[in-house]
Amino acid sequence: MSCSFTINEPEPTVKTHFFQELQIFVVVARRGSFTIASRELGLSPSATSQAIRRLEEHVGVTLLARTTRSVAPTEAGRRLLGRVGPSLDDTEAAMQEVTAEPGDVVGRLRLTVPRSAGPRIIAPVLPVFRARHPRVVVEVVLDDRLVDIVAEGFDAGVRLSEAIDLDMVQVRLTSPFRFVVVGAPAYLARRPEPRAPEELLRHECIGFNLPRSGEVYAWELERDERAWRVPVQCGVLCNDAELRLALAESGLGLTYAAEPTALAAIQAGRLSVVLAEYAAHVPGFFSITRAAHSAPQRSSVSSRPRGRCWWWITAPREAPARRPGRGHSQNAKTWVMMSATTSTA
Repeated sequence: MSCSFTINEPEPTVKTHFFQELQIFVVVARRGSFTIASRELGLSPSATSQAIRRLEEHVGVTLLARTTRSVAPTEAGRRLLGRVGPSLDDTEAAMQEVTAEPGDVVGRLRLTVPRSAGPRIIAPVLPVFRARHPRVVVEVVLDDRLVDIVAEGFDAGVRLSEAIDLDMVQVRLTSPFRFVVVGAPAYLARRPEPRAPEELLRHECIGFNLPRSGEVYAWELERDERAWRVPVQCGVLCNDAELRLALAESGLGLTYAAEPTALAAIQAGRLSVVLAEYAAHVPGFFSITRAAHSAPQRSSVSSRPRGRCWWWITAPREAPARRPGRGHSQNAKTWVMMSATTSTA
């Protein structure tokens, strides 16, 4: 007599669903879009939305604030993302490490980079990096926000020195440079060239809003032991440095830019530097990643290199000591906080 039997696959448990929903939540929160996250996850937008709704019902709080244009974590969502995101990254890394050959670096490297640094810093080194690490997929996100690289799942980033948190490791990428005020010869032929910071208040300026606060950025200038923040009057606001320079070249007004970004136009005579003696100096751009004590140690076989191999390619030089204070200036200075009616020599 023979007998036969079948083994039924177990139904996914609540814990399994919960883990999958957490994974979906992390991707949506980091991408800020159900559509983009769904595409990355291979799910329909409705399935992604339902998973988030089940997770919110499970924890009893709203995790994502939804509008017609954007998706962003609530305060509870940010706390959950900060705890769960790195843990899921570590789990993914562990799963991929077991398939890697000894000495291989595999996986995905996520970089957060200011818009102005992308073409000039990232573009020249990516071919070298990819040649050395062909199994690493590099994702570059251009964003002028001060991104929390741990909470938002980035492995490394590029920032100016004064925007680096104390718990980050930094490696120099560029030499020090200046931020300058520039205008086209055609504009300066119509309007008298400013000779002091307060005279900028009488000029047409092309500026930008600070990503976090939405406030118009006050141009920072310095000379000797004094420094100025000038709340220029902007008829045009733009979050892209290249477009601001193009508008300045057209004669629309003055703008404020990193000198390396504007150098080609300056050398060609399309733009002229004004208030050169007041140009603000910065130590340069730096590569950053989390300090060793803030994340689990990795073996040399890793799918999440956490920026270590990125440093070797981009900048082997040692970073300088952290500067005290805020703003562009390297030393402690007397700051002049100007208003639209201020007149300060």
